[in-house]
Amino acid sequence: MADDEDDLKLLWQEFSDVKPLRGERRVARRGGAAAADDMSLAARRDAAVTSAATDRNILTDREIAPLDPWYVLDFKRPGVQNGVYRKLRQGRYEHEARLDMHRMGVRRAREELFGFVEQCEEFGLRSVLVVHGKGERKPERERCAVLKGCVDVWLRELPAVQAFHSARPQHGGTGAVYVLLRKSQAQKQKNRERFMKGRVPPQ
Repeated sequence: MADDEDDLKLLWQEFSDVKPLRGERRVARRGGAAAADDMSLAARRDAAVTSAATDRNILTDREIAPLDPWYVLDFKRPGVQNGVYRKLRQGRYEHEARLDMHRMGVRRAREELFGFVEQCEEFGLRSVLVVHGKGERKPERERCAVLKGCVDVWLRELPAVQAFHSARPQHGGTGAVYVLLRKSQAQKQKNRERFMKGRVPPQ
């Protein structure tokens, strides 16, 4: 026992001039890893809300049922003249612009279609062609035209779209759609001036 005490005294003598290292100041994370996860989750939620608030795209982003590749798209708003719609169905309007959505994913197609129609309206275009494709060509899959189903829903949601109809074979058939857009204010004014040309306004 005495030997142990002597050894302990000797050890303390050896370490008598040793000074403890100065530790770096540490900041404890509140709540540990769980709190960090909560903070990152909150940040992600805020970013999602901010993104949604700045996104002007009104098109549905929910899952939309696909359509049969050969299904004919057919839509006309009230007020569109039957003669105008007939010419649209027959492909007799010149296509002033064209959007090809082949090989696009649904998310990108949604963005492209919204931007395309918005830009066409800005430039005062009336008749455009949207190519959505027919989907996978497999006999065992009847309802496989995913983008076609989306286009059918999305075009109805855009106030600028007055009518649309699946295209003639030479323009893509049921893999494309003619779209009639509403007249811009500039186009309405132009038509008004053309109509009034040579007419004497009433006194």
